Amino acid sequence: MKNLYLIIPAALLLFSCDAQDSLPPQITSATENMTAEQLLEHVEILAADEMMGREPGTEGEDKAIDYIVSQYEEIGLEPGMPDGSFTQTVPLTGQNSTSAELRFMQDGQLIGDREYFYDFMAWPSRDQEEVAIRDAELVYVGYGIRAPEEDWDDFKDVDVSGKILVVKNFNPVTFEDRFEGGKRLYYGRWNYKFEQAIEEGALGALIIHTDETAGYGWDVVSNSWNREMPALDVDHDHDMELEGWMTESMSEELAGAAGHELSDLLEMAEDPDFEPITLDGITLDADITAEYSTTEGRNVVGKLPGNDPDIGDQALIFSAHHDHLGTGDPVEGDSIYNGAWDNASGVSATIEMARSFKNIEDDLRRSVYFVTVTAEEGGILGSQYFAENMPVPAGKVTANFNLDSINIFGRTRDLEIVGFGRSEIDEVLESNARLLDREILEDQNPEQGLFYRSDHISFARVGIPAIFPKHGTDWLDYDADYTETVKERTDKIYHTQKDRVYDWWDLRGAAEDNILLFASALEILNADQMMQWLPGDEFEEARQEALEEVAE
Repeated sequence: MKNLYLIIPAALLLFSCDAQDSLPPQITSATENMTAEQLLEHVEILAADEMMGREPGTEGEDKAIDYIVSQYEEIGLEPGMPDGSFTQTVPLTGQNSTSAELRFMQDGQLIGDREYFYDFMAWPSRDQEEVAIRDAELVYVGYGIRAPEEDWDDFKDVDVSGKILVVKNFNPVTFEDRFEGGKRLYYGRWNYKFEQAIEEGALGALIIHTDETAGYGWDVVSNSWNREMPALDVDHDHDMELEGWMTESMSEELAGAAGHELSDLLEMAEDPDFEPITLDGITLDADITAEYSTTEGRNVVGKLPGNDPDIGDQALIFSAHHDHLGTGDPVEGDSIYNGAWDNASGVSATIEMARSFKNIEDDLRRSVYFVTVTAEEGGILGSQYFAENMPVPAGKVTANFNLDSINIFGRTRDLEIVGFGRSEIDEVLESNARLLDREILEDQNPEQGLFYRSDHISFARVGIPAIFPKHGTDWLDYDADYTETVKERTDKIYHTQKDRVYDWWDLRGAAEDNILLFASALEILNADQMMQWLPGDEFEEARQEALEEVAE
């Protein structure tokens, strides 16, 4: 059954009359296609069972790419790659752990009987087909962070080479003058933990999972790593053997066997004077086997060229990932991770954004690229490859708008922007929001580190100011309790086979959000100056380097 809201005329859905009248006619006419019904049409195709979860390098991804390219061609976009193609090949290596056994020992006795998937996840750190570890010492290193600019060093002068590091997720949260007052920075991301362990010469690293420190449940960890994991097909220049996660209950048992309370260890990590703690008497034996495959994912790149002779070679980039998790073990008879919300919805918004800009292509000073990327779910790999191999230099890209899991829940007066407060994009968003009697909110859950968890981070790392829009919480058609309903629905579908289109989907909010984003992007595209990070932002230096490269 279709959502009833979809059959209401678009003019009644999008804005109040006053707000609608405040929009420039150019924007109103250009975005006539931006309706709930049009957005849903693409989602239903991209999230159909026939797409088989759109795993990178599979027939399902190929079908999704064929559909996206056909839409770009129908709209009239130019191929975005220099070779005249709509696609960019992304070389990937797939790792599939065929068996994994961790045995924690104390005085020759096994501590507990823990099971892969339910108690831990573990895999080779690089391209080893077999990992065999014996009698490895375990060292708890708190957050496992070295951050001189934050006056923080969890390792002090302790040599942890050849050890298995046990690491708390997140970064310190109790200091107003450190780590931006407790927001999750890159230091708080799981990939940083492994990267730093490699820098320290560790034999392996195991992250302690709690719902609070991760921002999601264990099922997200187990579902995300219980499959072939892609990586960019590059040489690994490190000797670390093991990476993985442990559940809170398993971590409590290990801590107790070493004479500690897990809660005490986690609390100790908040102290800047913390020093690594050897889990006395505890050793690890590990046996892991893995198989590897070489495959190719593909990014899709469409373009509308700019018309200004001076800045037409500069660009703004819309991005969305078209991949999802493929198939897995059946749950209630369903083995397909359809990925309707995450992220067929964002791809749909990107397609319709392209259609809207095509309607006013003669008015664009800068170029605009519409990029759907592969392998986001496996580690934000497709966007990383694109950002490092773009058809336009990073120093000529004014901004990135990343559309990931858009608003399927209904209309809101506000719009949350992950990345708000970091760049000059803020002012543009706020001015256009005021036209529509709306409000821009900063990230409402900074502890979750969302700025580092989707494709915009790949663009930020090369210096491009980037944002990631979410839904708001000031519901226009629902009462305040609806926020809890949204959370329940999100928890139910995120990275599960239940991420499908439901009768409760209400894409009117997405349509309104996208028109606000369109108006803001148009202003940025036609501005005299390119966007910059605000002074002091962690990516300001990368921006300056990118600008200097194109100025030479």
